[in-house]
Amino acid sequence: MLNNKVIYTTAALAACAVSGCSAENSKEQPNVLVILLDDAGYNDFGFNGSKDLQTPNIDKLASEGMIFSDAHVSASVSGPSRAGILSGRYQQRCGYECNLGNKLGLGLQEETIADVFLKNGYNTSCIGKWHQGNAAEYHPNKRGFEHFYGFIAGSRSYFYRPNRDDKPGDIHNLQLNGEQLNFDGYLTDVLADEAVNYIQKQQENDKPFMMYLAFNAVHTPMEATAEDMERFKNHPRQKLAAMTWAVDRGIGKVINKLKETGMYDNTLIFFLSDNGGAHDNTSSNYPLKGFKGNKYEGGIRVPFFVVYGDRYKGRFDGLVSSLDIFATSIAAAGIDTCTLKNPIDGVNLLPYLSGEKKGNPHEILFWRKERKSAVRMGDYKLVNVEGIGQRLYNLKDNLGEDVDLSEEKPELCEKMIKAYNEWEKGVITPMLWDEGIWHEVTQETHRQLMNNEKVTFFTPRDLQKQSGK
Repeated sequence: MLNNKVIYTTAALAACAVSGCSAENSKEQPNVLVILLDDAGYNDFGFNGSKDLQTPNIDKLASEGMIFSDAHVSASVSGPSRAGILSGRYQQRCGYECNLGNKLGLGLQEETIADVFLKNGYNTSCIGKWHQGNAAEYHPNKRGFEHFYGFIAGSRSYFYRPNRDDKPGDIHNLQLNGEQLNFDGYLTDVLADEAVNYIQKQQENDKPFMMYLAFNAVHTPMEATAEDMERFKNHPRQKLAAMTWAVDRGIGKVINKLKETGMYDNTLIFFLSDNGGAHDNTSSNYPLKGFKGNKYEGGIRVPFFVVYGDRYKGRFDGLVSSLDIFATSIAAAGIDTCTLKNPIDGVNLLPYLSGEKKGNPHEILFWRKERKSAVRMGDYKLVNVEGIGQRLYNLKDNLGEDVDLSEEKPELCEKMIKAYNEWEKGVITPMLWDEGIWHEVTQETHRQLMNNEKVTFFTPRDLQKQSGK
């Protein structure tokens, strides 16, 4: 029999019925700061083992909090992953599992984390990359964020480009609440400075704030300032090292401002990447297999930590998800889950961080994108790709995912597939948008990864080369 935690609606309704909704009692509501990086490698931060990239500010921040060793995002690409963070729900519940087309975005029936904090007396801000729909109805100002300083598209240049990204009306241009802005300097610094200015203004406000600080670093294009490039002129990953240094510098400014204003101790801070490191930005996901866009750990396991003053420190080895940011934040703010528009899939991590609860916050996690899926249950992970087959791995013994146990453990595979089928009943099928030609690319990528072959398929051009077109 399936554990009821697997069955989404049952678990959500039971929680409300038994506990009368869940929330942490808090005399003073905390500020909430979500720091999200883009395409950052698992191994590209000192706190996570990097030996060649310099991240002193991020590492210091991580040392002041709890580092998650087994943390995952809900999708291996940017758009759906961010949708999961913003809604606290599997993005497939609104049909969103691939990067969506121009006229689609995070389902309008979904309540965002900003919606919830706004109606509970918070000031809300989104700074940086949005990537949740280009149409007017999906704009951050329509999704709970009073203050939006950033760009709508999935990527853009780090410098002002009046003839390209910064053409009037372009979805790539920098804007403030719908009004296009010009800017000088390097975008990572510009976004960090805006976050600093926003925090400074909050000191004069009697409301707490919720900030979603979504840097586009270290996503392509690989661009850095001349000064930062000079600093790393002999580095084998010069551009990535310079870009990482810049985002580390920016995060340092933000944290210093929180401390200067006396707000640091009462600010719940999350740090993570939206997916695994990409193949085209020289990032490193060592010791994980795979990269952005696939179901292997390199695509979905991310650097992730939480800081809340001096309340929690160390490493936490339980299974956690980016979906938990929503649940943990509202619990810290004392917001009842039964006041939410939709039941959420995330778990409140605070009792686990304090030691009140033990074990895994999640007994099971699911991933799906078109005809590729994965299930994590305890130490085991099942990867299933239609047309190729399935592979079962024991991540505790084989983090590199190169030893298939599916023939040895058919009963476990069957149990995991059954759980997946139950989960799939609660999501939208088919999804709203497909990958197009990228489906064929990722199909070949998965085939090579599943067969422990060297990956040679990264872009549609690679498929064209194979076919001779």
